[in-house]
Amino acid sequence: MKFYEDGEALTDPQGFFCAGVHCDVKGARDGKLDLGIIYSKKPCNAAGVFTTNDVQAAPVRYSKILVADGESTFHAILANSGNANACTGQQGENDNLKMVSEVARQLNIEKNEVLVCSTGRIGIPLPISRLTAGIRDASEDIVDECEGARAFQKAILTSDTCTKSCSAKIKTSLGEVTIGGVVKGAGMIEPNMATMLAFITTDIGAKNMALKKVLSDAVEHSFNRITIDGDMSTNDTVLILANGASGCELSKESKSVQKSFAEAVNAICSCLARKCVTDGEKVTKFVKVKIKGAKDDTSAMKVARCISNSLLVKSSWYGSDPNWGRIVDAAGYAKVGLSFEELSIFYNECPVLKNGKPLVENKSKWKEIVSAKEFSIILELNMGNAVGEVWSNDLSEEYVNFNKSE
Repeated sequence: MKFYEDGEALTDPQGFFCAGVHCDVKGARDGKLDLGIIYSKKPCNAAGVFTTNDVQAAPVRYSKILVADGESTFHAILANSGNANACTGQQGENDNLKMVSEVARQLNIEKNEVLVCSTGRIGIPLPISRLTAGIRDASEDIVDECEGARAFQKAILTSDTCTKSCSAKIKTSLGEVTIGGVVKGAGMIEPNMATMLAFITTDIGAKNMALKKVLSDAVEHSFNRITIDGDMSTNDTVLILANGASGCELSKESKSVQKSFAEAVNAICSCLARKCVTDGEKVTKFVKVKIKGAKDDTSAMKVARCISNSLLVKSSWYGSDPNWGRIVDAAGYAKVGLSFEELSIFYNECPVLKNGKPLVENKSKWKEIVSAKEFSIILELNMGNAVGEVWSNDLSEEYVNFNKSE
């Protein structure tokens, strides 16, 4: 597998085109790109993973139904930033359909061949006239086959400080196929999806069910293993489109090629997930929380999430304070039956606690490790063989100030 960070990403696979335009979704008149389209002339098979929040935005409910069909094909994804079209009632449903209809009309495709994603403020109606005008502008760029991949990346951003993309190439019996991915997300990030939109394109041919399995597995080991602030969003969506433009059909390839494709999608999701955490709102540190020796996978992840979402723990990381007591406390309220006398902790490879006994002679080394921009915390429970890992970050005073108001 050849792997590339950043770049065009979505248009690296054959047959995909993108556009990103400004249509002033927030009415700020700031010139920010805030609407984008991904398009393939060839019909695409697709799969998606969506937020598990009980409160779901109109575009999530709409796209979930289309993807769940299992037999449908698609030509386009429409995405806008600045307004989530969530908690907007029947008006939100109607506006979602208006956007779909306009994309279909402009690109001469069917309405049920368009998927929709929105991100931004919750509870505010869409400025639908500005959005439909933006759809017309973006569609013109698509028809003209403009180089719009980077514009699309910018158009989906909200509180992000940068675009996030990567791509991969794998060898098949018919030559190379390409997979490209982009993501937005910096706040309201918590496992069982994070508050982000992620889009993956590939020129391999694959059935919807095969794509669903590959994507679900990749999401479980990437986007579902990150947390920034413990908040789950109403709009989380990951979508993959496969147009088969390479002439290669996944089901006809060897098991090794099928495995390589799954590994490439997993690598892309993992790369994008990490980029989300490192670009978290006003964060200064990237922290891997690893749990070893749990009695089962569920327990391992529960402990990892309690530690990663603890405000006290995250505050200590920001202060470069190697406060292992807060880590133990958070692990304890996961309530998985652990015993303090069996716990061992490491900061990177440096022992902190061994079977419940602190190794205070290493304290200066602990401080050095947690003062770095990136480090790992390994907690051994000594209850079994299961493991779990969550990627997290610190909590800064700037984060609080940033989120006092929109």
